[in-house]
Amino acid sequence: MENDARPTIIDFVEKYTHKFADHVYLREKVDGVWQEITQEQTRLTAYRIGAGLMALGLEKGDKIALLSESRAMWILAELGALYAGATDVPLSVNLGADADLIFRITHSESKWILVSGNLLPKIRKILPQCPDVQKVIVFDDTAFDYEKLEDKEIRMSEVQRLGEGFLAEHEADFIVRYKSVGPDDYANISYTSGTTADPKGILLTHRNYTANVAQGNSVISVGENEVMLIILPLDHCFAHVAGMYTMMYYGGSIAFVPIGKNSLATLKNVPVAIRETRPHVMLSVPALARNFKKNIENGIKAKGPKVEKLFNFAVRNAIAYNKEYYNRGGLAVCWRKPLMWLFDKLIFKNVRESFGGRMRFFVGGGALLDIELQRFFCAVGMPMFQGYGLTEATPIICANSEGHAIFGSSGRIVRPMDCIICDDQGHEVPVGQKGEIVVRGENVMAGYWKNPKATADTVVDGWLHTGDMGYICPFDTDFLYVVGRFKSLLIGADGEKYSPEAFEDSLPEVSKFVSQVVLHNNQDPYTVVMIVPEKEALADFVKKAGLDPASREGKEAMLQKIQAEIDTYKTGGPHADLFPDRWLPSAVIVCDEPFTIANQMMNSTMKVVRRKVEEHYADRIAYAYTPEGRQLLNEKNLASL
Repeated sequence: MENDARPTIIDFVEKYTHKFADHVYLREKVDGVWQEITQEQTRLTAYRIGAGLMALGLEKGDKIALLSESRAMWILAELGALYAGATDVPLSVNLGADADLIFRITHSESKWILVSGNLLPKIRKILPQCPDVQKVIVFDDTAFDYEKLEDKEIRMSEVQRLGEGFLAEHEADFIVRYKSVGPDDYANISYTSGTTADPKGILLTHRNYTANVAQGNSVISVGENEVMLIILPLDHCFAHVAGMYTMMYYGGSIAFVPIGKNSLATLKNVPVAIRETRPHVMLSVPALARNFKKNIENGIKAKGPKVEKLFNFAVRNAIAYNKEYYNRGGLAVCWRKPLMWLFDKLIFKNVRESFGGRMRFFVGGGALLDIELQRFFCAVGMPMFQGYGLTEATPIICANSEGHAIFGSSGRIVRPMDCIICDDQGHEVPVGQKGEIVVRGENVMAGYWKNPKATADTVVDGWLHTGDMGYICPFDTDFLYVVGRFKSLLIGADGEKYSPEAFEDSLPEVSKFVSQVVLHNNQDPYTVVMIVPEKEALADFVKKAGLDPASREGKEAMLQKIQAEIDTYKTGGPHADLFPDRWLPSAVIVCDEPFTIANQMMNSTMKVVRRKVEEHYADRIAYAYTPEGRQLLNEKNLASL
């Protein structure tokens, strides 16, 4: 490498695409056939794109916005931009409002836009509001007729042709350009996805990325030639580090889910992509994990009550044996091991076959992953390991892995990186005590673009204040527990603060009648809960009781069932030990629509945006604090069913 101590992304790509030159790196379905691109082809394509951008006049340090579905050209285009010395500004395909795109393109000072054919209409619509954009580079030749290209637009195929010509005549200039890129140059301006009021542009350097890949490798690894299926959007740095760069480092490959006409159609392609690519590892988020679990359970249910009963017994047996993973087995449960072996052959092997039969593990990023989900996937032989990070840390801070996991924890802290827990005053607290997670390392962002105040508030003397609450495991200080937001805690009328996430994750997991949950308390007399119901499951429940789901009596029974599910957390209930009674909701709001990316109540990484939910249901929240609204069987709840 040019710089072994602090390599750039370019040093990194040069090293590993030469080391694994003939290894397949990208797998993509084009016109019904899976195409393969090797590491060497990846590097050479990046050269052509980078040189083509230089031929068009791109200067070192120019910002280049990228809007596309997850696909091979996304990676090739970004690498090309980095070789040309540009800073890439990845944009989420789920940005709904024009204003969101305009803000990011103009705030980042992007002069160039890379866009897929499907999303070109979005860019055309907003381009008049982005006067500084010089060129729009369209990935696809087939999405629009050639003569319909508008002013400023050019095909990626044409850029590559220009690049070939530039390399033939000015190769030395191209080499000088990419060798001039330093470890502290910006690789990305990565905008926060909107869980806070205004999106901030997070400045991630070349060294932030290469440092975090090395840090990630200290806790988790994949095998040479293994396949990772990417479901998460590539605009997020989790998919960059854990996907793009990690698979390049290990000589593995990335497969993409075939793109549908919209995000829902793409999601429907996931099961087929799993069967056809037979991945060894997948990056996931809790919302996807819950879907996978439901699909497995529905598949078992369809085989009849006997199989379902046997499956449930087999899962319970494996959960009892595995315990919290780190303490699995032991004399008291050794008799369960032969049963596990038997059930694995009879049942779980078939479950794994529906995931391609080679799946070793999932890595769960994003929000907290419910412990019951972790136990379930481990039981069926495809562990889902919780990790934790945030974009400002590029993003991996810790992760569980094969042989090194504690269910309920967020995993081992990556090394080299310092991690401490601080109180409100910024003082370090003892091991085992809760506080704000604060980290220091080469993965900590360079700051927020054009926002020195937010930078100074967040990074103090090199220490990144994450805003998340957690504690270091008392019996193994390598492990970190993340328990919710430190700055966005709910506050009771008595001033007591508590984190809502654990309950919000737990209820949909233990109850098949509840889909999504958000708690609310802003110094109010009691906590209210907004619940998105599983209407189908509730309808089946009341039908079995001989009631019509459409009748008032049926709807009242549904509401009482939802309340009964919440009551399982109260004293005497099966989940009584999880949360203090005073934190549990005293009023229920049944939501009339789910939290989705389309209505902006969920962000692109499938996290619920609390602020948006509270804004949308502001009237219902106010009503829940009236005597009538506090009653479960109020008219608004009935109407929502």
